Amino acid sequence: MSQEPVVQVSADVAASARLGARTRVWHLAQVREEAQLGSDCTVGRGAYVGPGVVMGNACKLQNYALVYEPARLGDGVFIGPGAVLTNDVFPRAANPDLSVKSAADWDAVGVSIGDGASIGARAVCIAPVVIGSWALVAAGAVVTEDVPDHALVVGTPARRIGWVGRRGKPLEPDGDRWVCPESGERYLQNGDGLALAD
Repeated sequence: MSQEPVVQVSADVAASARLGARTRVWHLAQVREEAQLGSDCTVGRGAYVGPGVVMGNACKLQNYALVYEPARLGDGVFIGPGAVLTNDVFPRAANPDLSVKSAADWDAVGVSIGDGASIGARAVCIAPVVIGSWALVAAGAVVTEDVPDHALVVGTPARRIGWVGRRGKPLEPDGDRWVCPESGERYLQNGDGLALAD
């Protein structure tokens, strides 16, 4: 098996972008300048990766996902179809005098996502927020506040309705612990989030 990245001919990958081994960039996707993608990543059709975005290994951006700079994604992050990671707290196309805004007229802020977390289809993460490791943001949710490790959040604005394990399954309570019904892994409260008990 080749270790080289695969870039479809219709994709637009900047010369200064770095793609890890076996990373695939599909039709009509765009990877901008200085972006860094780890190995075994997939960038789906029409997806966008902004300048300087950093993605870990084994990340998956589904079709038409938009990841704006300066986002930081850990290893194994899933971004669902049409999901958006924003980067402007107070978006405007023009300055108060109606002159066109340039990059110098605003400070980009990013979304940070921990290892193994998943962002559902059409969800929007409003920067600056931190999505914890192994958290699950439901499809269509609008995230306006940080999400703890292993949290399951839904709605607009997103709110926690439960916990999920590393397999993405809702955890079940068992005394002072939470248990994955599929793997049997046990979790304990760790600050605002959960962590593996073993």
